[in-house]
Amino acid sequence: MGDYVYSITPRVSNVDRSTKETHVSVQTNIDGWGDASINTGLPFIDHLIVAIAKHSMVDITLIANSNDGILHHLVEDISIALSQSLDNALRDRSRIRRFGHAVIPMDESIASVTIDLIKRQFCTVNLDLTTDAVEGIPCEDLEHFVGSLVQNLNACTHVIVKSGENDHHKIEAAIKAFAVAFRMAASIDERRKDGIPSTKGAM
Repeated sequence: MGDYVYSITPRVSNVDRSTKETHVSVQTNIDGWGDASINTGLPFIDHLIVAIAKHSMVDITLIANSNDGILHHLVEDISIALSQSLDNALRDRSRIRRFGHAVIPMDESIASVTIDLIKRQFCTVNLDLTTDAVEGIPCEDLEHFVGSLVQNLNACTHVIVKSGENDHHKIEAAIKAFAVAFRMAASIDERRKDGIPSTKGAM
């Protein structure tokens, strides 16, 4: 049997989300090296997105600015734009492994994420956050950040914090688990010569 060589369309995307509330510019490269250049003005959100890049191996460049000074709007639109860019970069999703899963610890916390990159949106998010804020970001906004990330990915995603006491550790474990699961699901299956990974023939 000879060796097969397949050409893959670069899986990159640029999203510019501009509203009266915010302006977010994001570029992603699914087949990158995990490089990140993030500037949202929110250090903890920057930290979470850098973690997504590092552990998914997706290159991410993201710049965000608030037009109305409302934190909730900025956190939400950052997450929406990032997720839409990942969705766009996946193209038609041919030859991907499709399914991904990860169970990630961070000290006393454990988070589980499972992903099916089928183009049917469904998500469950349970971060089990119990304090008012983490690193200056209200926990309700952090929950919305994760919720918006998985809701706009055009996939079936379950994010569950299984145990933990420290809310910083809980959400960071969840974000890292998402990144590892996404990397697995989005990776190219070298044994799949062509086509969509579904018995339907369509995602």
